Amino acid sequence: MAENTGKKISAASARAHTRKSKQRGKNPFRFFSSKIMIAQIAIGSLIGFLGYAYLAIRPHAPKICGSPGGPPVTSPRVKLSDGRHLAYKERGIEKEEAQYKIIVCHGFGDSKDFNLPVSESDPNPARTVKSDAFDIQELADKLNLGPRFYLIGISMGAYPVYGCLKYLPHRVLGAALVSPVVNYWWRCFPPELSKKALGKTIFQDRLTFRIAHYAPWLLNWWMTQKLFPSFSILQGKLDVFSRSDLEILKQSPEIPKEEQEKILQQGAHECFHRDLMVGFGKWEFDPMDIDNPFPNKEGSVHMWHGYEDKAVPQEVNRYLAEQLPWIHYHDVPSTGHLLIYNSTLCESILTALLSS
Repeated sequence: MAENTGKKISAASARAHTRKSKQRGKNPFRFFSSKIMIAQIAIGSLIGFLGYAYLAIRPHAPKICGSPGGPPVTSPRVKLSDGRHLAYKERGIEKEEAQYKIIVCHGFGDSKDFNLPVSESDPNPARTVKSDAFDIQELADKLNLGPRFYLIGISMGAYPVYGCLKYLPHRVLGAALVSPVVNYWWRCFPPELSKKALGKTIFQDRLTFRIAHYAPWLLNWWMTQKLFPSFSILQGKLDVFSRSDLEILKQSPEIPKEEQEKILQQGAHECFHRDLMVGFGKWEFDPMDIDNPFPNKEGSVHMWHGYEDKAVPQEVNRYLAEQLPWIHYHDVPSTGHLLIYNSTLCESILTALLSS
């Protein structure tokens, strides 16, 4: 018989040998493939998040009145030098017969139409305090209001009046600032005064003002997201109004449903957000840079502020009037932010403006 020369191997050695063979047979790239897969998932998630963020902060294109598929034009408009249209509405007697011509700059969430926050003016993405002032000048020229005219700025509508006083004082006969909104980042305000006044505003409004100032590119997301409360007025909250304001709102006629539907017809960004971006943004000047527009007292500037105004703390406007003695400051007791809708006070405002 032939001799078996094969080497005997124990069971334990065989198992160890088998494990080594299996280890040598493992794919060395499997670990790296897993890392690549995780990286691909992370990159895909990041791209998806960035895409969502871009869509969230990017406002929708406005639906321009009179354009194909856009809302109809129902108001008279003038065509400006850059091709945009500016809507307006005349009140009182015919301008050809009127002795006094007044341009009224309405406040936030309001318009030329009574209590209807909608504009039929073409949007201006490059809008600034200065550009609004020159739009007013063009409007006056197109309507043949004469070389000089009066101005009334209500609430947020005060900033175009400041623009006219700065850049076009030779066109202004007189001005009234009624419950004027302030920019808490004007250089003329002492830091402690700004901080104290801003701290008196509603928390969610305070955040809105700060975003409009520091990160205007984020404002569209902030105003449209549903996770946190944003601007109180647009959310229907009444905390910003005083007792007298609430009484005025209670007595105001209800806006018809069909008119309410027009509120955002050109898009919230152009109808609402742009006002906040300009009013609380970075200005080219602040009121202390404005020279006395009437050094010979041929006109006057009046400021009217309700003592109970909860929307704009009165101490900031009182300080401003103290620093600019050519502003005639009227501190109105027992009234709030909506004092212009008090017929008696409205008559006083017009009388003081035109008597100069």
